[in-house]
Amino acid sequence: MTSLETVLRNAQNVKVIADSITLNQYVALDLSVLNYNLREQSMADSADFEKYIENYLTSNNSKVAYGGYNEERNLYKRSTIFKDIETEERNMHIGLDLWIKAGTPILAALEGKIHSFNFNAGFGDYGPTIILEHHIENQTFYTLYGHLSLDSLDNLAVGTVYKKGQQIGLLGDAAVNGDYSPHLHFQIIDNIGANSGDYPGVCTKSDLDFYLNNCPDPNLLLKITS
Repeated sequence: MTSLETVLRNAQNVKVIADSITLNQYVALDLSVLNYNLREQSMADSADFEKYIENYLTSNNSKVAYGGYNEERNLYKRSTIFKDIETEERNMHIGLDLWIKAGTPILAALEGKIHSFNFNAGFGDYGPTIILEHHIENQTFYTLYGHLSLDSLDNLAVGTVYKKGQQIGLLGDAAVNGDYSPHLHFQIIDNIGANSGDYPGVCTKSDLDFYLNNCPDPNLLLKITS
């Protein structure tokens, strides 16, 4: 039986951002607690944070900033959806973020059908979200596309098939994407359970092993870094 990791590694020429942008126009971005430069940035203000991303891309002569898988972040302290009085803080990011301007076309990573979709409204949430279901060899798994534009959800229907590389939506702005600088949250999910239109993209440290096992590194598929 072929493992999911092998299926992901064997996939070639996978893109989720407009195909006209080549991988040499990508630059790694560290938003972890270890990046001390972020301490002087206003992470709570999406406009200021967007300027930070834009300046970072310009200074690196790049169009897409990427990173975040298995990254501990302070970014989520601004929203109560990641912690309430009685629960452990969720601050471990388990997807891959691709930071680029709003309106950028978002592509289906692989051929699949719409499993579910939802407008996850609220400060700090995904905003408009699409989940695709994939069947490759003996594996069934899912890809999640979060922080899309609101009109990306127009006229969608569960079960609609998208080809690999077909546009499934556009990237949203801070008004609809949970109040973030525009970016795609891309996540691979092995067992989605009963979740529909949503799946945790940030977890607690005590749940990290489970989520890393259930949500493989998206770079296995996208191959941004070797």
